[in-house]
Amino acid sequence: METAVSKNELDECTHYINACREEAAKRLVGQKEVVDGILTALIAGGHILLEGVPGLAKTLAVRTFAEISGLAFKRVQFTPDLLPADVTGTLVYEQSSGKFLVHKGPVFSNVVLADEINRAPAKVQSALLEAMAEHQVTIGEGTFRLPEPFFVLATQNPIEQEGTYKLPEAELDRFLMKLVVPYPKPEEEIAIVRSNGRALNVPVRQVFSPAVLQKCRAAVEVIAADEKIISYIVSLVNVTRPGAAAAEGRRDSLAKGRDDITRYISFGASPRAGIALLRCAKVAALFAGRSFVLPEDVQAVARPVLRHRIVLNYEASADAVVADDLITKIIELMPVP
Repeated sequence: METAVSKNELDECTHYINACREEAAKRLVGQKEVVDGILTALIAGGHILLEGVPGLAKTLAVRTFAEISGLAFKRVQFTPDLLPADVTGTLVYEQSSGKFLVHKGPVFSNVVLADEINRAPAKVQSALLEAMAEHQVTIGEGTFRLPEPFFVLATQNPIEQEGTYKLPEAELDRFLMKLVVPYPKPEEEIAIVRSNGRALNVPVRQVFSPAVLQKCRAAVEVIAADEKIISYIVSLVNVTRPGAAAAEGRRDSLAKGRDDITRYISFGASPRAGIALLRCAKVAALFAGRSFVLPEDVQAVARPVLRHRIVLNYEASADAVVADDLITKIIELMPVP
């Protein structure tokens, strides 16, 4: 039976979280939302998709968190000629014994950076999907468990589309959050340029460990979420689904607001989005040192959790509407419990 998280446990977890932020800030100028997003996914036990143009320190952020967490780290540079075996591993014939031996690939690590994931063909993405979803890979006729914790951080460039492959919705849905890495502010860019590209040489202290991470995850499990909060989460997800208001037979102002939003949506978020919203909202409460979830926690994580799970139509493209615009309207539309 679940018990409430104690104040001492909360204080201990927030101490580690703040220490992790401080260490990350030694290398990463600004990017608070990115830092908190990666930390949220690490504690929540999900994967991250980082989207941003080249040169915004996406790879640096991943390397930094691997060092801070003390977890084993591997990087895979995704290219069009990459094969599934290059990621998961393969069977190698040993002539002396006359047997096939398993050669494990770079996915057998705690933190895996899938750099430019949208440059790999469908077969490679499918191999990674099994690892992300099931925490296991199939090599030959055998199935092998991946080390725990297992955390994939994938990057993609939203501008350059030549030689890229669109990520399928099934794979996008496996990412707990999609973080958009923005350009730095002018004062932040001055500090970046002044560092002369030597940020990776700045030493950071290991803050996390598998034991500390397990403590934080255990605390998240027992953070309380009222039934009204869960209903609020389900309502937010439900609004993204075209035809939901008509199915309920609603003809009120809320239904009209839904119609204004869903006219831009081809497919809405799945129930997995609701699970992700609740889990990330609990981590947001942990960040604030609270043992319970508030509606503000749900709203704070709604954009990174939902933006990659909403499939927009051509009308949205014609009107220059993006997923974040719709999520903002949904938050404004839904009554807060």
